[in-house]
Amino acid sequence: MTTAVDVRGVSKTFPGSAGEVHALEGVDLEVREGEFVSLIGPSGCGKSTLMRLIADLDAASGGTIEVFGKSPDRARRDQDYGIAFQQAGLLPWRTVGANIAVPLELHGMPSAERRERVAWLTELVGLTDFTDRYPDQLSGGMQQRVAIARALAERPRLLLMDEPFGALDEMTRERMQSELAGIASETGAAVVFVTHSIPEAVFLSHRVVVMSPRPGRITDVIETGFGADVTRDDALREDPGFFARVTAVREALHGVPAGGGRERR
Repeated sequence: MTTAVDVRGVSKTFPGSAGEVHALEGVDLEVREGEFVSLIGPSGCGKSTLMRLIADLDAASGGTIEVFGKSPDRARRDQDYGIAFQQAGLLPWRTVGANIAVPLELHGMPSAERRERVAWLTELVGLTDFTDRYPDQLSGGMQQRVAIARALAERPRLLLMDEPFGALDEMTRERMQSELAGIASETGAAVVFVTHSIPEAVFLSHRVVVMSPRPGRITDVIETGFGADVTRDDALREDPGFFARVTAVREALHGVPAGGGRERR
């Protein structure tokens, strides 16, 4: 199986007024093609920093990162991944539909096909009636839904997502979780997903990666046991196995010694 993301011995330091800040230290992580992996840990543990390094938005201080066997820079230029981060980052002079269409335009998709794809994406994120609105006419949650649709526009091989559902109401958030799981399964895209929500991480993921306080290290990797054949829906949220995995992740975050179903790092 193809390796989508390969992180080896990665560290990251930032300059600070009181000396260097060690954000990451000795991080090893492999994400396989078609795999959904969530990063979870306390605030400031380096989850988003690691995401930025994979996305070539910053450079590692040590170690190596490959995305589909390429450097992050090459993978970025080859447009191998889509990104949805905490801030929507929409272009204020473009409508919802036009914002979603940006990557499609850059890739030269014909206008008729582009309109069809944008229509499907706006329906997916519940914004069909807002296609012609501008970002300043939308709530923060709606803006984030536009950003998610834009990241999904080209059905990328890899999705990098940093708390994309954090601004959504609970009902919409749960629906988007199910839709994202379905899209990832349908397209075969690998997903690296940053979240502070334990249930969200367990619901979406094949593996949940638990990180320590700064300097961020991987302390546990927990297999959820929910593979591609498992439907991500409300029934899963009520499954005893789901609650067991939520408990396992919670215990890992609190440093409880690993039990069954975990991969030790």
